[in-house]
Amino acid sequence: MATLTKYPQSLVFGLDIGTRSIVGTVGYQDREGFHVVAQCVKLHETRAMLDGQIHDIGTVAEEIAYVKSELELQIGKNLDEVCIAAAGRVLKTAVGVGEYEFHDQTVVNLEYIHSLEMLGVEKAYEQIVEELGTEEKYYCVGYTVIKYYLNGFEITNLEGHKARKISGDVLATFLPEEVVDGLYAAVEQAGLTVSNLTLEPIAAMNVAIPQNYRLLNICLVDVGAGTSDICVTKDGSVIGYGMIPSAGDEITERIVKEYLVDFNTAEKIKMISPKRKNMTYKDIMGISHKISPDEVYSLVSDVVSEITRSVAEKIIELNGGKSVSAVFVVGGGGKLPGFTKALAKHLKLPEERVALRGEEVMHNIHMEVPNVKKDPLLVTPIGICLNYYDQKNNFIYVLVNEERVKLYNNNRLTVFDAAMQLGLKNEYIFPKRGNDLHYTVDGKSRFMRGHQGEAAVISVNGHETSINASIEANDQIMIQESTKGDDAILTLGQIPEFKNTISFLVNDITVQCPKFASVNGNLESEFYQVQEDDNIQILNYYTLEQLLAFMDVSPEGKILVNNEPADENTKVYENFKVSWSEQVQYKDLEEEPKEEASDDLTEKPEITQNETSVTSEMEDREAPELKTIVVTANGKSYTLSGKERYVFVEIFDVIHFDTSKIQGKELVLLLNGHKAEHFDELSNGDTIEIFWRK
Repeated sequence: MATLTKYPQSLVFGLDIGTRSIVGTVGYQDREGFHVVAQCVKLHETRAMLDGQIHDIGTVAEEIAYVKSELELQIGKNLDEVCIAAAGRVLKTAVGVGEYEFHDQTVVNLEYIHSLEMLGVEKAYEQIVEELGTEEKYYCVGYTVIKYYLNGFEITNLEGHKARKISGDVLATFLPEEVVDGLYAAVEQAGLTVSNLTLEPIAAMNVAIPQNYRLLNICLVDVGAGTSDICVTKDGSVIGYGMIPSAGDEITERIVKEYLVDFNTAEKIKMISPKRKNMTYKDIMGISHKISPDEVYSLVSDVVSEITRSVAEKIIELNGGKSVSAVFVVGGGGKLPGFTKALAKHLKLPEERVALRGEEVMHNIHMEVPNVKKDPLLVTPIGICLNYYDQKNNFIYVLVNEERVKLYNNNRLTVFDAAMQLGLKNEYIFPKRGNDLHYTVDGKSRFMRGHQGEAAVISVNGHETSINASIEANDQIMIQESTKGDDAILTLGQIPEFKNTISFLVNDITVQCPKFASVNGNLESEFYQVQEDDNIQILNYYTLEQLLAFMDVSPEGKILVNNEPADENTKVYENFKVSWSEQVQYKDLEEEPKEEASDDLTEKPEITQNETSVTSEMEDREAPELKTIVVTANGKSYTLSGKERYVFVEIFDVIHFDTSKIQGKELVLLLNGHKAEHFDELSNGDTIEIFWRK
């Protein structure tokens, strides 16, 4: 800013580019407050601005240049930089809910909190884009956290707490790109550079509502010519911004139509002092008329009532459906007699709770310009100057993955801000979890979480850093997309209800059988990999047919289960007794002639872990032919002996292969290059492969 030897501090130039006028203020701040050393007001000669929006950039630029020149004459120095504010008309606000979930209990630090806030800002941005249905770019110019939540419960401060889940309601404010570009273009054409950009309601609040007042549930209404900007505070924070596209111009237009005068004449009539008896004006026909203040106020009373009703409704909406405790009104439009009274009526507040704020809120504002009084009209331009000291805002450019990105500089910019402005989604930056697995066990729903992936790899100017690292103008940022974790993998054997074996007492011999489950109506073993939406029933029984098939025996005659006659469909539960008295028939030998066992047979067949042996029944019976085979499993040779036949699952008795924990996405079983089932028969020379597919 301009620095003069006649002033003790550097000077700040603030410009309020309004619908009806441009107000310029130059001053400096010291321990005593803010000193206004130059002031200039320029009324628009045409409707170059409507409802706070620049329509004619060239005309507005000329008027800014005029104000700049007048102020330079007053201070005797050139002005090169200026602070400006955007009108509430173009402001878009939304509340986004940011959520961050941890895999385990985690201590919340400031980085997690900032990430949570940025997620809330992005959710608010998505709401704005969805609501407007446009690809127009918007810049986040500020945000406020309304509430934090720890594991679903409201909390004031998250830092230091242990949590599985944190969340927050974030009020974010945005400006459309063309509005920002229009303001910058007009200012630059006037020979100035923007040193700071803020919002008009924020600027007005800096003067009208000091920080210690913001603990109260109060509202500021800045009534201009084209818009009425609204700001609501509570518990020390701003909880809502709003705008009504109705203000002083609607009142002026009513006078234009009723008294048949041009707009400028109507403006003078509108501002008639209540102390005057009457004023004279000429209509467009050249006829003179006299009118009293009461006649003017009576004419526009219905318009004032309609504007204040809309303002009151917006205040109540922003405040969660109820009225505020008090309202401060600033701006030229609010000076009309009866405005604050009508607003109090619609808000159902005592009249003294809705007040025009001017000189009484400018205790620390020192006017050092002759013939300029403290006035509500000056609250916003002075607030624009004061905002310069709070945060020096401007637009900067950075490179993100070699693309140029324009950012609104609020002195708190991070890599996340740049990524969001480029359009990168959360999924690109934060680790992606693998697919969850949903299934049911005995009718009860369960799920298993997928594994967490790796966060994006981020570097700024070649140095690796985090998503919350601060950035500055011209920084070069590279973001390598985050990865997705492995999907959830589960085998039946890992389900707690599933035991590896089930025991039966067969002819007084304990038989251990592998336990099975029914998956979608099909029997499966412990090695089955559970799929999405599988319906699993843990079976705690065998049918008699299944038991005999597993034992590979075919008794003739009556079979008893717990001493009761049974058929092939009889269910045999844990520790049930199964018995028969007739000679056992082995399935493989049913069609072959039996050979008498020699009396001097002394060798007994070798019994493996899963083999069912009914030796007491076989001692005096015909012995089946026992085989010895050699197979290759995972590149090594293994000999199986002592049985008449062998099935695939028995290979696990001789090889060392850990199936107690999952080591990949799928357990692969191959027999001679083809997918194997657990009870496929093995032959001499077979090749077996068992491995986890990654």
